Amino acid sequence: MTTAPAAPALRWGVLSTANIGTEKVIPATQGSVHNEVVAIASRELGRAQAAADALGLGTAHGSYEALLADPGVDAIYNPLPNHLHVDWTIKAMEAGKHVLCEKPIGLDVADARRLVEATRDHPDVVVMEAFMYRFHPQWLKAKQLVDEGALGRLVTTQTFFSYFNDDPDNIRQKPEWGGGGMLDIGCYPVSQARWLVGRNPDRVLATMEIDPRFGTDRFATATLDFGDVVTTFTCSTQLSGHQRATLVGTEGRFEIEIPVNAPADEPTRAWLTIGSRSEELTFDVCDQYGLQADAFAKAVFAGEPAPTPLDDAVANMAVLDALFESANSDRWATPTT
Repeated sequence: MTTAPAAPALRWGVLSTANIGTEKVIPATQGSVHNEVVAIASRELGRAQAAADALGLGTAHGSYEALLADPGVDAIYNPLPNHLHVDWTIKAMEAGKHVLCEKPIGLDVADARRLVEATRDHPDVVVMEAFMYRFHPQWLKAKQLVDEGALGRLVTTQTFFSYFNDDPDNIRQKPEWGGGGMLDIGCYPVSQARWLVGRNPDRVLATMEIDPRFGTDRFATATLDFGDVVTTFTCSTQLSGHQRATLVGTEGRFEIEIPVNAPADEPTRAWLTIGSRSEELTFDVCDQYGLQADAFAKAVFAGEPAPTPLDDAVANMAVLDALFESANSDRWATPTT
C-alpha cells in the first residue's frame, strides 16, 4: 500500500507577539492544511521565547531582522502597529519572503502606494492585506447572493461594529501609530461594501467624535454613495460591543449575525428573507484565519497572484482617506487612488 504524499506546507514566521497573532492567527494557521508556523520574533528574546513555548513553535528570534534572515521561513505574517505595516512588509519582501500584512495596509494612500511600488522589484513575492472575512462561508454566501441577483438589485447595506477600550496604553489610542476606530474596525465595512458592489464609491460622507485624551476617533458614522447603491455604517471603540451586517435589495435581504469576528469554535448564523419567506442559515464551524492562510499558501505554491490584490488595499485606503477628509470638512469627499 502506498501512502499519499503529505500536502506541502508554507513555513511562516510572525513579526511580534501581538495578540491578534498569538490568540487568533497562529493557532488557526497551525491548524490549517497547507501551513506551518515555525518561528516568531520580538524585540525582546525572552518575550519571543515565551510565545514560542506557549504556541509550540520551534524558533524564537530576538529581533525582527533575525526572523527575516531565517532561511527556514518562507512567509511573514505582519501584525505590527499600523505605522509599521509598509516598512516591515517591504523589508520582508527584500528578504525574499511572501507577506500577509494585517489591515489596514498602511496609514494612508501614499503609504499604500509606496508598498505597491516596492512590489514591482519583487514580482515573485506574494503580498496580501489580511481581510480574513472574505474567506468565511457566510460572506461567500453574501457575495453569491448579490452577484446572482437573489436579493434583486442591491440597494443598501448597513453595518455596525463596536467594542469598548479606553486603555491609554493600548496602541489603538496612539494617533501617530494609526490608532482610532476608523482604521482599526471601520476598514471592515468599507471593504465589505466595496467587495459586494465591485468598485469604490463615487463619494463618501462621515462624522467622527474625537477622544480629547488620545486624539483618535472613538465614534464614527459614514455613508458610501456608489450611485446605484448607498451603504452606511457605524463603528466605535468606546461603545458596548456589537456587530451586525444587513444587505437589502429590491426583493430580499441577508443579515449576518457576526460579520467580522466569526467564532472559530461554533457555527455562525445568518437570515435570508426573500419576499415574505425567511430562513435561518447555519454555517459549519470553521476558522476564517485558517481559510485565509490556506488560500494564500495555494497562491504561493501555484505561482499565482494573491487572492486579494494589493490594488484592492490601495482602493480601500483611498476610501478611508476620503472619510477622514469628509469628517474634517463637513462635506462629501471623493476617494482618490
